[in-house]
Amino acid sequence: MPQAEINFGIIGLGHIGKRHSEMIERHPEAKLSAICDIKNPENLGAEIASTPYYNNIDEMLSQENELDAVVVASPNGLHAEHALKCLDAKKHVVVEKPMTLTKADAEKVIYKALNVHKQLFVVMQNRYSPPNIWLKELIESGKLGRIFMVQINCYWNRDGRYYTGDNWHGSKDLDGGTLFTQFSHFIDIMYWLFGDITNIEGRLADFNHKDLTTFEDSGVVSFEFVNGGLGSINYSTAVYEKNLESSMTIIAENGSVKVGGQYMDKIEACHIKDYVMPKLPPTNPGNDYGAYKGSAANHSYIIENVVNVLKGRDSITTNALEGLKVVDIIEKIYRKSKSL
Repeated sequence: MPQAEINFGIIGLGHIGKRHSEMIERHPEAKLSAICDIKNPENLGAEIASTPYYNNIDEMLSQENELDAVVVASPNGLHAEHALKCLDAKKHVVVEKPMTLTKADAEKVIYKALNVHKQLFVVMQNRYSPPNIWLKELIESGKLGRIFMVQINCYWNRDGRYYTGDNWHGSKDLDGGTLFTQFSHFIDIMYWLFGDITNIEGRLADFNHKDLTTFEDSGVVSFEFVNGGLGSINYSTAVYEKNLESSMTIIAENGSVKVGGQYMDKIEACHIKDYVMPKLPPTNPGNDYGAYKGSAANHSYIIENVVNVLKGRDSITTNALEGLKVVDIIEKIYRKSKSL
């Protein structure tokens, strides 16, 4: 007889870790059973009031024998190390994006998960956005015909408010770079829709973050899709004062589509041969980076999927190989691009 609740632990109770804790607490078949964070518990708020709290991952994993799954929401550069520890302890793992900062580390995590027979979930919650679900169905239907061009534009603001203070953002070792931390969601959507890329060329620049980060804040990248068609990604966190947009424009044999808004959450254009645009469910509102709205509001679907998979009712929506592929694409973009 299946257990009533899935017992979750969380490693890292920053903004996203707190979001996961909230979604776990809301789910009727989930329980937040342990938290691990380097901060003192009095600085973490009400989330840990009635939950066993640890400063040490090894201690949490050895003491909390009833944990079924652990959410890894620590800094990007620690994802591989923390995921491997959890798998060594025979726990299912839910790892925040990016899965790791190198393809080699992602392969190590996948290999370990296979060897200990545990599930490995990668958090890519933008797949649950109604416009992206619609895009996936549209492309798989073949109504667009051959894909000619895909352009992705990601223009956000990340300034001193984001990078200063007691946090890991801006460090190459822990953050990884703008494509890993800010825009990996959109590379995931691109790969999910159109597949792998090749013949990559790029130019990277650091316009106004030289005193805040150890990597680029902007880039222009062009490539070809293995399945056919041209693609490009233009991105920046040097936008003045507030986010501008995240958009995807598709030029295809039988029509054109543009999904825009701050988080690719609005259909801005749809003109397709013999096709009537359906009415989509409402999307979550946009946000600045201090709030839990926009794509972060989709974390409830992640926890729902984890519970359903572990209870044998569903399959993983973003599997480990897809998480690895996003890391692989970002690595290739950085390797093939020149810094100005």
